[in-house]
Amino acid sequence: MLDINKIRADFPILTQKVNGKPLVYFDNGATSQKPKVVIDAITKYYEEINANIHRGVHTLSQLATDAYEVSRGKIQSHINAKFPYEVIFTSGTTHGINAVANGFTSILKEGDEVLVSALEHHSNIVPWQMLCEKTGAILKVIPMNTEGELIVSEFDKLLSEKTKIVTVNHISNALGTLNPVKYIIDKAHQVGAAILIDGAQAVPHLKPDVQDLDCDFYVFSGHKICGPTGTGILYGKEEWLRKLPPYQGGGEMIATVSFEKTTYADLPHKFEAGTPNIAGGIVLGTAIDYLNEIGFENIAAYEHELLEYGTKRLLEIDGLKIYGTAKEKTSVISFNIEGIHPYDIGTIIDKLGIAVRTGHHCAQPIMDFYKIPGTIRASFAFYNSKEEIDIFVEAVKKAQMMLS
Repeated sequence: MLDINKIRADFPILTQKVNGKPLVYFDNGATSQKPKVVIDAITKYYEEINANIHRGVHTLSQLATDAYEVSRGKIQSHINAKFPYEVIFTSGTTHGINAVANGFTSILKEGDEVLVSALEHHSNIVPWQMLCEKTGAILKVIPMNTEGELIVSEFDKLLSEKTKIVTVNHISNALGTLNPVKYIIDKAHQVGAAILIDGAQAVPHLKPDVQDLDCDFYVFSGHKICGPTGTGILYGKEEWLRKLPPYQGGGEMIATVSFEKTTYADLPHKFEAGTPNIAGGIVLGTAIDYLNEIGFENIAAYEHELLEYGTKRLLEIDGLKIYGTAKEKTSVISFNIEGIHPYDIGTIIDKLGIAVRTGHHCAQPIMDFYKIPGTIRASFAFYNSKEEIDIFVEAVKKAQMMLS
């Protein structure tokens, strides 16, 4: 069991008031809050070792480089990558996906096929559309059912020798659905396709093991796991990272430069052009340490309790419909109330100090599937409480009464 009061004390923002009411933060699917240890680590970096990395012989540069590479090693261990150089620092999930999609420009040809799922965030749709436009490849979509689950039998039918890459999210940001990624990865490999998993919404809830999954690429953002914004990770199997061309050109990613020819640096620097977010990369390791101290099994069990409790309480409200009722899902509840626009509910409960997300959640195809403009999304984290859910439900009831 988690000591929720002790955990909540680690997060300074949770003590503040919004519009005169205690903050209830249920927008964790968009970004997580930061514990004091992460905030302090950012300050410590800038106060004590601020310097550029990999380039200087002076002491501060060496200290910064060491801290950055220690963080890379922590992330390697956390996701069970085989080598530290398979861990590429990025600015976030979007950066990682674009780096891979850009690399496949040199691999795909006209008539090749790219599979995405109907549950994807725009960041895992648009780069592949752009890739197909450049190469003449064809984008195909794995359909979903009304429960918000992928139709695996249709995925099986779509796979063929023309399939060159399959890209799906581990967990849906809009619905909370936990996808059968192990099955999808195995089937993709049977036809010789590469597989990228968007783990942005998964890593706050579980600890991915990339070797056990056997995925070719796994991407996620630091800001969703209590780390700083502007940080992220692209994991890639060594053979794929060596095969793909660099995403950006500049400093750090080169071995030699002349006006006649440039040769590229070895991994991971080949994909890390320019001065990175050094503080962010170091402190992402701090955030992962913090979450591992709490324990992902503990986090998952507690968040499942919140999901069940929140679902039960919300369904007490007449006219409320939940979208995304998959058998396997995480602590996200997307819902609407009959006859009321989600934006109006969100605006009213914000006045009561409650932060939720309203709209299409950068997943417009899902909303089109349900023929709705958007949903109200409450996404719970391990530092939330059942008492906050009670406050939230009463606020939704009040908003419903005001808007009916």
